[in-house]
Amino acid sequence: MGTVLSQKLGLRIIDPTFKTIAAKQKMDLMDFHKKAEGDHTIDKDFDARLMADAKKGNCVVMTWLGPWMIKDADLRVWLYAPRAARAARVARRDGMSPEAAEKHIEDRDESNRMRYLDIYKIDIYDHSGFELIINSEKFAPSQSAAIIAEAALQKATAQGRLQEHMSVPKKSAQPSAPKKSKGKKVGNKKVSKKRK
Repeated sequence: MGTVLSQKLGLRIIDPTFKTIAAKQKMDLMDFHKKAEGDHTIDKDFDARLMADAKKGNCVVMTWLGPWMIKDADLRVWLYAPRAARAARVARRDGMSPEAAEKHIEDRDESNRMRYLDIYKIDIYDHSGFELIINSEKFAPSQSAAIIAEAALQKATAQGRLQEHMSVPKKSAQPSAPKKSKGKKVGNKKVSKKRK
């Protein structure tokens, strides 16, 4: 979904994951989570690299902490699904039973929540700071991307920040005039989205 959104907005994607790091270290994902619980430098280094990359601007960030860590994000989106739906996805993807997948999700979520509370005093179960919350069980990735892109465009338009990304039709002085709109673009966006 993040790739579809980044293409739609014309922004680069930042999508680092613990799963990728665990694989590079030839570790099971939950074993890597346990390691991170005892060594906070793992999260701090991970998040420092994320922040440095996001500061370059013009990006869609797909991480747990992105919406909280990136203070100047243009739009914060919480993308969620009920646990049973998440478990079904994990079971298909990783060849687990639905029961094992649900336990895996429960353990992973709680590990993330406790670490982030301990390190940053951030509660990832508190979504009060999000402008948009989408149930990904109800919408296909392309539909979710379209909703988020429209919200980003509307917010940028309302704040008068039409700049250099995403084509936007210009309003002509006389609506009936046959002149063709050249269009403007929306830019310098940091759309910070959490995927579950």
